Formats: sequence, structure tokens, C-alpha cells
Amino acid sequence: MIRTAFAISASALALVLASPAVAQSGETDPNQANYLQEERTPTMSFGTWGVDSELLSDSINPGDDFFAYVNQEWLDANPLPAEFSRFGAFNLLREKSTTDVKALLDELVAKDPAALTADERRIVQFHDAFLDTDAINAAGLAPVRPYLNALATATTLDQLAALWAKPGYASPLGGFVNVDAKQPDRYVAYLGFDGLGLPDRDYYLDTSEKGQEIQAAYRDYMALLLEAAGYADPAAAAAAVYNLEDRIARHISWDRTIQRNRDLTYNAVTMAELKGMAGDLPVADMLGTIGLDKSPIFVVATMPPSDEKAAELGLSKETLAKIGTGMPGMMALLNEMPVSTLQAWSIKQFLSDRSHLLPVKYDTAQFEFYGKLLRGTPEQRPRWKRAISAVEGGLGELIGKSYVARYFPPENKAAMEDLVENLRKAVAQSIDEIEWMGDATKQQALAKLDSFDPKIGYRDNLETYPGLEVSADNPLANEIAAEAWAQADNVAKLGQPIDRTEWFMLPQTVNAYYNPTKNEIVFPAAILQQPFFALTNDPAVNYGAIGGVIGHEIGHGFDDQGSKYDATGALRNWWTDADRGNFDKRGDALVEQYNAFCPLDNGKTCVNGRYTLGENIGDLGGLSLAYRAYKLATAGEDVPVIDGLTGDQRFFIAWAQVWRSQQREENYRQRLRTDSHSPEEYRTNGVVRNMEEWYEAFGVTPEHALYLPPEQRVRIW
Repeated sequence: MIRTAFAISASALALVLASPAVAQSGETDPNQANYLQEERTPTMSFGTWGVDSELLSDSINPGDDFFAYVNQEWLDANPLPAEFSRFGAFNLLREKSTTDVKALLDELVAKDPAALTADERRIVQFHDAFLDTDAINAAGLAPVRPYLNALATATTLDQLAALWAKPGYASPLGGFVNVDAKQPDRYVAYLGFDGLGLPDRDYYLDTSEKGQEIQAAYRDYMALLLEAAGYADPAAAAAAVYNLEDRIARHISWDRTIQRNRDLTYNAVTMAELKGMAGDLPVADMLGTIGLDKSPIFVVATMPPSDEKAAELGLSKETLAKIGTGMPGMMALLNEMPVSTLQAWSIKQFLSDRSHLLPVKYDTAQFEFYGKLLRGTPEQRPRWKRAISAVEGGLGELIGKSYVARYFPPENKAAMEDLVENLRKAVAQSIDEIEWMGDATKQQALAKLDSFDPKIGYRDNLETYPGLEVSADNPLANEIAAEAWAQADNVAKLGQPIDRTEWFMLPQTVNAYYNPTKNEIVFPAAILQQPFFALTNDPAVNYGAIGGVIGHEIGHGFDDQGSKYDATGALRNWWTDADRGNFDKRGDALVEQYNAFCPLDNGKTCVNGRYTLGENIGDLGGLSLAYRAYKLATAGEDVPVIDGLTGDQRFFIAWAQVWRSQQREENYRQRLRTDSHSPEEYRTNGVVRNMEEWYEAFGVTPEHALYLPPEQRVRIW
């Protein structure tokens, strides 16, 4: 959902869902990840070489369930903590990042206020204002009343649209500035819409008993918020809002799988064309208020294709049936709906988005619905952890500067640069050797590989947020001011040269991403620690873990959508028809494999192999390339057997350990609908069963459950 009028997006392909993160402290034993303060939170041991071999199962054969062979002992011994809907290796690192940042903040809070620098004061005030729940409860709804009153007195579409274009207000329409995918030497505005309060359109279409329970609970939650806003009949207002969202879901929104198609979702329109579809909606005025009207074109993702474009892209009738009316339909709906319903939607969304800054009644209600009912999480995340996330959201790179200085050793960056270089060599070898790609396409692929821009740790010019003022006692004002600053900073790119120093993640984020329009792979400092990386690790572990991550991100440049961008970052077809056909054939086979993973409801609820294809190609290609790089790095060496495990075995075990995780059923269901990444057990088992090297390492034969006949195994890169 869109919090502010025009949200900012990275248009990047990340390893996991974005979240806060971590790096290695000099005070922490790198082989023992006992990072967290609460005794109830699991810890993880990595032995002396990167994996605790005592945790490998004695009862599960690697060929039957490799994920469980590596992880089940730990999962059985570490039940999910109450504040998590899922928990595993990534969460462990994110929690360490939170505690590391807390240590930095605690030092600032303890300092004499007069001794704080201006930047330190902003951090402390942002943090402390969010943390002061007594003041938030005492203030009641007074801080949000000016916004609610403005919405309540906006009785025409013009007046309401004027508010949608201002920072702080929820808007059904959104936009941001990013590199033009067809002309990557300039910035343009990308426009879209949302409007749904449930996580996905499918929630509105769900007629099951559980689906109807969620829909009813959502209407009750909306009624609670609208009652707080002063509606005389909040249930009726909530019903009207639900009907609005239901229409968006059924007739306007697109299926998530369809939205992955970059050829279909790049649609350049002019201001005149926007006005033509907007009716009485003052779209030009909205864009002018933000500053987006200066864009040379406007890229709209959800424009229903013409018959000619549908034929050109080879869209089937089944695919076309999943394409809603998109942006033209959304603008028509906004013209058609009673302004009173649009007001109620805006008020509901504003209060829901800001619930964490409202009295505990509303904060709790938001968690009860989105956290407990939708994701199955028993307890809300502690306020102190959410305070850290809040200040990182507003001033994250200021904190990142101190974080890097304390927690990111320079030798980690140097070792990572070596790993990346070996992965580059592995990719080049792979491209040279593959038989299904012709020479002309290979040359284009190698040119793209040569132009990859790896970024490791942090950017040199970390943001200082000039002009962003922070209040000591108004967390709502702080959040909205931070959003307004970020929006203005984003819009200011229009007409400027491309900023290749920009990052879309903080140094303290445990994640990584590939950005196709800049052809860059980015690895924040926080991910360069156990279980991904440590200088003390056996090389097989580093290559199987962080090497697989590097390969994954490089692989995104050559997945089913990333491969549509050339060496300059331009969205264009650089493949011969025959080579693209060979590539797609392999992708289709991978789709079928993942479609067959059906973890819930006795095999009736399955992974969407088409929706997760890009990430699955990233995983499979990434690990294949990492294995090749590992062999390059150890060529001519006498690789030892450690704890009875060969180097190849340790390599694959390290990959499985990265995905050590378990989750609640409710969260599992939501992720199967909304997450472009496959569940962790399939990011392990679905990958290794396609690699001949894994079969050889563990002696996997046709009698084992994961066995695939050689002719069914997929190898792309």
C-alpha cells in the first residue's frame, strides 16, 4: 500500500524481502552467533570452520531432504520466538544489527545533550520521540486531527486530490523518479496505483472460510479506525471502503505474475495522455505539486496492452484474462466513486499507516489484524526495536556512518572484492561454455558482465539529510518530515545526471540486490558475516554462502526479466530468437519443477513457479556459478576433509545453512501469495537437485526423494 502520495522504489531485485540488518563486531566471537539480549531468542553456532557439523542430522538422508538434513536439528531445538512470524539465519543477523545499532544509540542517549552534534541530536530526538509511548498515549488523536480535518473538509475530487499530492497523506496513486529503463542516461517519473488494504488482490477473491474470516476482520478493523475519526456509522463507512477496494482487486489490479513482465509494464505516456484518461481528476496539478510534471515522459506499468502489443509479446488468452483495467480503470473509478467513500478510504489508510504513532489501542489493533491474524505472530515486536527501525527509516545513513566505523572491518571488504572477481571469472567461463547460446548473444552477455558495477559495504558519500528538521516530542511530524525530505530528494533527480553512487539499502541492512538500469550488484556491510561470510571460515563455506549470494545477484542480470536489459542498463532485446527460445525452454522447465512444490492443504496450495521464476533462476544460477568460482579459487590445492566432510559437501551445506528458517502457517500462506521468493526449504532442495555436483558429493541415487533424472535437471548458467 502507498503511505505517502508518491512512494520511492528501487526497481531492484533483492535477495530477500528488505529489512533492517547487521555486521560483525570486534567484540563478538565470529564462530558463535549469540547476538540477542532475550534468552528466549534462538542463537546459532557455526563451529570452527563456518558450520557446526554436530547439527547435521543422523536420521535424515541428504538425498531425501537436504534442507532438513542440514537444518532440522537446529529448528527442532529452537521454536519460533513469539514476536516472529518466521525466524532463521537472516532474522538472526537482523536482530544483531538491531542490537548493534542500539548500542550506538544508547551511547548517544547517555551523552550530555549539550555535547551532541547537530546530527546526533536529530538521531536522539527522532528515536526518543518514537519511544515515548506515555506522551503518545497522553496526546491521543490530537496530532493527527489536522490531517483528519483536512480530509473531512475535502468535499470535492479536486480538493481531495490536492491532499493526496502532499506529503503525509495516503494516496491511491503514486509515483517516483528513477532511471529510464529504455534510455538509462536520464531520469523519468514512474507512476502507479494501489488502494488495497489487504496484502494482495487474491485476498478479496478468496471465498474460503478463512478468506471470509479475514475479510470480516478487515472490515471490523476499518470500522474501528473510522469510529476514531468520528464517523456516526463507522460500519457502513467501512463497508463502502471495502467495496471500493474490492472493485480495485477484481477489475483493476493485475495478477502479480503478470506484473513481472518488464516488456509489458514499460509504457511511456505523455502528460496529454494522462489528462485524457484522468477525467475530472486533476492529475497535472497533482504531479505539479510534487514536481513530477518536469519528467520528459511518464512510465505507467499497468496500461492494458493493445491487440498489437499483446500479439507482439505473445500473450495468451489466459494471461490477458489476468490483466485488469489498470491505470485507466483506476482513474475512471476515482471519477465514479462518491467523494465521501474516497474520503473514508483516505482517512482509514492514514490512520492505519500511522497506527504505530497513535495511542496503544490503535497500535495494538493494527498488529492484531496484520500481525496476528494475517501472519500468525503471537506478540508484537518490542517498542525499542521498532524505534530503531523508525530512526533508520528517517536518518538511516547517518547511523550507517557510525555503524560502518565500528562494525565493518576493512579486511572484510577486501576479501569480498576477491570473491566477486572470482565470480566474474566463473560467469565468463560459463557463458563461453554453454552450448545452447550462439556467439552473437554470448558477446552481448560478456559485454554485460564486463559492465557490472559491484558495490560492497557502503557508499562513500553517505547521506546527511540536509534541511530535515526533527522534533523532540512529535514522532508523527518527524515521520512525515522524513518522508517529505525523501520525496523532494527523489524528485530533484529529474534533469540531473545519473547518480551512480546512490544506494537503495543502508550499510546495516542484511540483504543484497541487483539494479538492472545501472547494472549494479550491491552488498551492504551487514550481510558480510556469519552464516554468509567470515575470514575464519573454510573457503568452501564462504563460496557456498556469500558466493551463492554474489552469484544470485549477478544471476538476476541474466534471469527471465533481468536478461532483457543490456550492458548499458537499457531495456532492449539483445538476444537472437533461437537463443531466447532456448533460454525460455529452460525457464519453463524450472517453473514446472517449482509448481510441484505444494507444502499446504494436502498438496493443494503450491509455490507459484512462474511468479518466483526470477528468484529461482537467481538461486540456481547463483549456486552453480559460486561452485565454479570455488573450484577456480582452490585449483591446484589439496582441499582437506573436515569433520568427515569433503570440500564439495561443505560448499552445499553452507548454502542450505543460509536458508535455515521456519515460519507460522499464516505467514506461509501470505508469502505463497505475495512473495516472489520461494520458501526457504525450496531455495535449498529445489536448487541442489538440479546440480550434478551435489549428487556426486552426497551419493544421491534414484532411490532418494530429491532425485531427478539427468534429462529433467535444469542448468542455465
